Amino acid sequence: MHLETRALLSNSPGTRHELQVLRYGTPGAAPKAYIQGALHADEVPAMLVTRQLQHKLALLEAQGQLRGEIVLVPFANPIGLSQQMLGQHQGRFDLGDGRNFNRGFADLSQAAADTVQDALGNDAARNTALIRAALRSAADALAPANSADDLRKQLLALAIDADVVLDLHCDTDAVMHLYALTEQRAMAEQLGAALGAQAVLLATDSGGWPFDEACSRPWQLLQQHFAGRPIDLACFAATVELRGEADTSHVLARRDADGLIDFLRRRGVLADAPAAPAPQPLCQATPLAASEPVTAPCAGVVVFHRSSGERVSAGDAIADLVDPASGSITTLRCRSDGVMYARCGSRWAHPGKRLAKIAGTTLSRSGNLLSP
Repeated sequence: MHLETRALLSNSPGTRHELQVLRYGTPGAAPKAYIQGALHADEVPAMLVTRQLQHKLALLEAQGQLRGEIVLVPFANPIGLSQQMLGQHQGRFDLGDGRNFNRGFADLSQAAADTVQDALGNDAARNTALIRAALRSAADALAPANSADDLRKQLLALAIDADVVLDLHCDTDAVMHLYALTEQRAMAEQLGAALGAQAVLLATDSGGWPFDEACSRPWQLLQQHFAGRPIDLACFAATVELRGEADTSHVLARRDADGLIDFLRRRGVLADAPAAPAPQPLCQATPLAASEPVTAPCAGVVVFHRSSGERVSAGDAIADLVDPASGSITTLRCRSDGVMYARCGSRWAHPGKRLAKIAGTTLSRSGNLLSP
């Protein structure tokens, strides 16, 4: 294992934030996997899992089981880790400008297209190598104006040429679930089975350019741009939601790390694919556009009728909103059959607040499909 420390662009004299980057295996060797934890810095279960991965990957490296390279960033947002407001940790949004740390990653597809347009041929493997080099150059050429954008640049530069990218998050109160590209359904379901996910949510464009799509979507966009050339979807990327914020358990962290390692074995990143049959999935993948947000129409005290992980049917009561002034109760019901995979942590709702999310199959939303 090689430890690399990367300083981020400083916003002011006397301040400094650093990324820790751990590299296992042979630098530059393929296949390459990239894993990071807690880009939303207050989603701390991810950091327990990356800590477990450090121990397990070091042992696997010592045993000679790495076929290529694994890059691990144990805590991917030192800026967010340092943010406190009125005694509360604020790691999802940059307090400097209010931007979500997991939005606004660069779309490198056009820069890569401009670089390779005269070089692509009929050999898919050669095209993959050319595109990877072009994406690396495009990431290196980004010119960040502040520390948060430098963080986005450096994380993207570390991951953009990987075969597998896993971005570890969590929700507020949730069961294991994940997000990936629609075109990579089979691999997403394989990852979901390895982790025991209860929802696998797919989209071609979820909106806002989150980190995982900034790594995987350029390949899809380049396929469309160069429709007559053989171009593989050479990067599988997923956002893994490790249950809820309070699920900081050593037992769960070890189990999750083992599930990630099992997935990497089955993807050929680690040697000696397990002889045991692949884990059976707990769910089928569903469109993110069919995920139903249950939203508060008015203010009130939230009383849930359902817990995360429960199956629901259209018309089921999900929560009550109790008006403390009048005592009136507004009951919110879902429109979808599916699994309620996440719900909010606060029990006070303002109008428009998302209270719960249901992995359904029938609705069709458009625009930005992710939570703000």
